[in-house]
Amino acid sequence: MIRSVSPYGSRKLYLLNSTKETSGFDSGVSQILYSSTQSYSNNTYNPTNYFLDSPTDEQVSINPLTSSFESNIDPEYPLTENFEELGYNEDDIRLKLKLQELEHALLDDNDNSAPNRSMEIETEWGYSLHESPKESSSYDSYVSSTSSAKEMFVARAQRAQATTPKELLFECAIAVSEGNLEEASEMINELRQTVSIDGEPSQRISAYMVEALAARVAVSGKGLYKALKCKEPPSTDRLSAMQVLFEVCPCFRFGFTAANGAILEAFNGEKQVHIIDFDINQGSQYITLLQTLAGQNQKPRLRLTGVDDPESVQRPIGGLNHIGLRLEKLAESLDLEFEFTAVAADTAVISPEMLKCRSGEAVIVNFAFQLHHMPDESVTVVNQRDQLLRMVKSLNPKLVTVVEQDMNTNTAPFLHRFHEAYNYYSAMFDCLDATLSRESQERVNVEKQCLARDIVNIIACEGEERIERYEVSGKWKARMMMAGFREYPISVSVNDSIRELIKMYSDRYKMKVETNAIHFGWEDKVLIVASAWR
Repeated sequence: MIRSVSPYGSRKLYLLNSTKETSGFDSGVSQILYSSTQSYSNNTYNPTNYFLDSPTDEQVSINPLTSSFESNIDPEYPLTENFEELGYNEDDIRLKLKLQELEHALLDDNDNSAPNRSMEIETEWGYSLHESPKESSSYDSYVSSTSSAKEMFVARAQRAQATTPKELLFECAIAVSEGNLEEASEMINELRQTVSIDGEPSQRISAYMVEALAARVAVSGKGLYKALKCKEPPSTDRLSAMQVLFEVCPCFRFGFTAANGAILEAFNGEKQVHIIDFDINQGSQYITLLQTLAGQNQKPRLRLTGVDDPESVQRPIGGLNHIGLRLEKLAESLDLEFEFTAVAADTAVISPEMLKCRSGEAVIVNFAFQLHHMPDESVTVVNQRDQLLRMVKSLNPKLVTVVEQDMNTNTAPFLHRFHEAYNYYSAMFDCLDATLSRESQERVNVEKQCLARDIVNIIACEGEERIERYEVSGKWKARMMMAGFREYPISVSVNDSIRELIKMYSDRYKMKVETNAIHFGWEDKVLIVASAWR
C-alpha cells in the first residue's frame, strides 16, 4: 500500500500529542472516498457517492418481483475465532438459545424429513449459519422460503442484541458473508448513523469498513479497484498524504531504516554495488541511503536499477525517470559515484537479462512493500510471487531485504480477512489519533488517501481485483526458504540505532527481534516486519 515520498524541503517530526500542523497542506483532495463533510443517508447505496470517479462495471440490481438483491457474492461461513472480541457473555448466549427455542416453536422446525434442508453451523456465540437449498421443486421452494423467513427472524434477533457499533459491524459482515444482503443493507444504513470519519478512532475505521461492506454488497468486486483508480499516477495530494503518514506513523520509516542498515553493511569490502528495486516508489529510501553513504569512509560505486510499468516511467509526477534524475543530482552534490537505470516493464515479466547485472558487481535486491502485490497460486495458475523470488535467487544476490505489512489478507476467507483488517487498521487509526487532532485536515487526507483504499480493496474485492494481498512474517519466511534463501540476521548495531530512533517518537511504538526479523508495532499490534536474506 505504502508509496514512499521524497522528504525534500522542511521535514517535520510529529511527536506524540503534537498540536503543530502543516499550514500549507492542500485541502483540495480528489473526491474518491468521502469529503470531510460527507453526510450519511439511508438512500440506496451508490458507489459513486463514496468511492468512484466513474461507474463500476457491475452493480447490484433489485428484482421487482421479489425485492431481493442479486449479487455475485458467494456465501462464506464464518470461523468463530474471529469474533471472540465481541464481548458476548453467558447471559447473551442463554438469551440466544431462548430465541432459538422460540424460533422453533413459531416456525414448526421439528420436521427433519424434508429433503435438501439447510445446513446449520452453530458457533460458540450461537450464530446459526445457513446454506440455502437449491430450488428443484415446489416443495423445495416452500422449504427455501420458510428457511429465508427463519433466517430473517434470527438475524433481526441477533442484530437487536448488538449493543455497540463494532458488534453491529461484525453482524453486518456475517450477513454479507452468508449472502443475506437485504439484512446487511439495513445494518449498513443503521451503522451510517452512528459512525463518522471525524470521530474517535473506532468510529473512523468503522465508517470506512461500513462503506467497504456496502461496496461488496453493491458490486461483486469485479472492476471496483480499477474504478477506484488506485493504479493511476498518484496525485500531489496523495503523495503529500503519504509523507504525512510516514511522519505520524513511523513504523514504515523504521522498516526502511532496517533495510538500509542491512544494505549499507553489505557494502563492506565491495567496490561496485548494484541495487535492484522492484518498487522504488518516490525514492525516499535511497535519498536517506545516499546521505548515509556519503558520511562513510568506504564509498563503493553504486548502481541503482528501478523497475516500473511502462506507462509510469515517463510520468512527470512520480515517474521513474524523474526520480532517477533527482537521485543522480543528489549523489553528485554528495560527491558519490552513482548511476540510475530505469527498467520499463511489468514485474511479472522481468528476466535476469533485463536487469543487466555486470561482472564484479555485488547484487543487492530490495523488496519494500512490493511483494504483497504479486499474485500467488491462489489467484492465477502461474504463481508470480514465488516465480519472482526464484528469478531473484538466480541472480546470486549478496543480500535481499524484505519489508512488509504484517497481516493475513491473501488466502484468508472473507470473515477472517475482515477481522484481520479491522485489528490492523484499528492500530493505524489509534496511532494517528495519538499524533494528530481529530479536526486535522491532514489526518482526514491520510486516512482517505492512504488507508481507506486498502480497506476497500481487502474487503470489497475478490480474485484478480484484490491486489492488497498481505501475508504474515511466517509465510514470507516459508516462501523465501522455498526459493532457496537463508536468513541473514540484521546486525545488533542496526537494531540499536533503530531503538534510539523510536525513542524520538513514543514509547507506545514497540520493536522486537524474532526469528531473525525485526517487528515494529503500535502497542501490542505488529504492523511492519523487516528481514534480510542471502
